[in-house]
Amino acid sequence: MASRYDGRTTIFSPEGRLYQIEYAMEAINHAGTCLGILAKDGVLLAAEKKNTAKLLETSSLAEKIYSLDSHVACSVAGITADANILVNSLRQWSQQHRLVYQEDMPVEQLVVRLCDVKQGYTQYGGLRPFGVSLLYMGHDQHHGFQLYQSDPSGNYGGWNATCIGSHSQAAQSILKQEYKEDCTLDEALLLAVKVFAKTLDSTTLTSEKLEFGTLKLINGKPQFFVLKPEKVSELLAEGKRIKEEEEAKEKAKKEARQRERRVVPKEGSQAADSSEK
Repeated sequence: MASRYDGRTTIFSPEGRLYQIEYAMEAINHAGTCLGILAKDGVLLAAEKKNTAKLLETSSLAEKIYSLDSHVACSVAGITADANILVNSLRQWSQQHRLVYQEDMPVEQLVVRLCDVKQGYTQYGGLRPFGVSLLYMGHDQHHGFQLYQSDPSGNYGGWNATCIGSHSQAAQSILKQEYKEDCTLDEALLLAVKVFAKTLDSTTLTSEKLEFGTLKLINGKPQFFVLKPEKVSELLAEGKRIKEEEEAKEKAKKEARQRERRVVPKEGSQAADSSEK
């Protein structure tokens, strides 16, 4: 049945579904993991690198995290060629707004404009949806630090912490348990490392496989930074140390519970012997 209705984005199936959009979402689910965390003193984007070949020449430190303006950045999951088109549009709109109004473009306004374009590609014939989802982090004078997510259908939403790409469901379940609204940016970085350590297929995490971007205020102005490989390595080492400490504490608690279980039957048997006497 699906093959009769998945040839065009303008045709609904009898169940009211647009299969081409669902196929675009499926392409994103096979892309590298990207997550965003909103902290009280900044915003964090972290992404899994797919191209880890040593002979590959990279033009920048980041592969999946892009700076859009001085106050906003984004991370992408999906088809990189589609992402490049959207990123260039975002940069152009932000600069046009700055030229006309002499101020930073509000983050949500930028997100809405791109989502309008993405929605148009699901409604007109001869077009296909963009096979990419984006996480946006930004800061403006209206709402402070913000984190948004948008998908190929044109829908978007604001989040405290979210994840896109492969293993997104497992990562979101960890974020639901571990995220705290009053966390600092440093705590958010360690939480991101913890999520990657538990969800990625790789046994060991290295700076070649991960990239981190942060947005925070410096002298009252938002500044975007991409963590250098040396800093990422230090962060991963700190995350590994914390993980080992947590495992040691959990092991000690487990051994204590086992000792208590051994003591209780002995006390019960002594009480039974004294009653018989």
